[in-house]
Amino acid sequence: MRAAMNTAAEIQLDCANYQIPDCIADKNGSLSGLRLGVKDLFHIAGLPTTAGNPDWLKTHPTPSSTSSVVKTLIEQGAELTAKTLTDEIAYSLNGVNSHYGTPINPADNTRIPGGSSSGSAVAVANGTIDIGLGTDTGGSIRVPASYNGLYGFRPSHGVVAVDNLIGLAPEFDTVGWLTRDFATLHRVASCLVPEQPSGKIERLVVALPQGFSTQGLSVQALSNWKAIVDALLPKLNAIVSDVCVKELPQAMCAKASDAFRALQGRQIWREHGDWIEGAEPTFADDISARLQWCKSLTQADEDSAELLAQEFLAYWQQEFITDSATAVLCPTAPGAAPKLTMADDELASYRNHLMGLTAPAGLAKAPQISLPLMNDQHAPWGVSLIGQYLSDQAVLNLAKLIDDSEVNNKNI
Repeated sequence: MRAAMNTAAEIQLDCANYQIPDCIADKNGSLSGLRLGVKDLFHIAGLPTTAGNPDWLKTHPTPSSTSSVVKTLIEQGAELTAKTLTDEIAYSLNGVNSHYGTPINPADNTRIPGGSSSGSAVAVANGTIDIGLGTDTGGSIRVPASYNGLYGFRPSHGVVAVDNLIGLAPEFDTVGWLTRDFATLHRVASCLVPEQPSGKIERLVVALPQGFSTQGLSVQALSNWKAIVDALLPKLNAIVSDVCVKELPQAMCAKASDAFRALQGRQIWREHGDWIEGAEPTFADDISARLQWCKSLTQADEDSAELLAQEFLAYWQQEFITDSATAVLCPTAPGAAPKLTMADDELASYRNHLMGLTAPAGLAKAPQISLPLMNDQHAPWGVSLIGQYLSDQAVLNLAKLIDDSEVNNKNI
């Protein structure tokens, strides 16, 4: 059983009044007045980085350099408030940390907060900070955004710098952020996302997931999503000229999940295997089991996963994201956050289904934004826009139109 710990568990290190060397804040910058929390994977000169694990802290020196993303946000006026808790080496979507505690989901304290950017999400949701900086490899911004009723953006892979941070799987790692409102999210994007060729989303494909088991999109959640789609269509048609609904088979989501998890697993072991075998760190049981699985993966497994990924991408690009003017609207997660009391084996199965919804953007290296537009079981449930690689600005522009319209109604 997992338990929510204390209300301060989201904060790993209080950074109020800490001055980063060679980093001068502009009091009139575009982010002036906003409090910033930084996931404890980002290096800040003079401050320790724990990666959510005490053994990592013991075996690594205090950083002497600062993430360029962190510096950019502070130089634009954001106030560094805290380093925030992460799941161990960011290898979880649950937000549960057996060493430092589990941040309490402010929307429903009986549910997991989602990870691995758990501390950043909860600190934003409970009002401690305004910008929650995090990373997203397999869903670590999008999932906690959905679970906590937040806006969360994962940019195209490679668009935002990933220097001076602890990676998980470099070919999929991105830097993302969480906010309580779209305006703040867009202010951060204006600082971090470089200009791209002007573009507009002219075709929106609404994905209707099919055939999910009860560990995935539940019968009730699927029914809710269908009702939401019916309610959204007239409003979306007023925003986008071409809107259509397509079924998204569970088999294709499973193919994406299987491919992504294996490819990610091979990269994780390349990234951290030597340290794990040399330092013999203590991990939570579920994370330890996944790391041992990563170790067991072979080159043949990786080759098979790559073929599976290409099969999925060919389908995805033919049926859903056909060009840079197309976006997909779909549930961010299978429903509300799982309960803290969910059995470990059920949560592991749920994770595989969850990654069927997060893996498409990861495999396509595409931008995705989760918007807090829905509820499930009286708890937050996010809806996502996914675009083509390097269509970040177009996706953000469409998200703004949706957020400004009557579509943004959390009671739908």
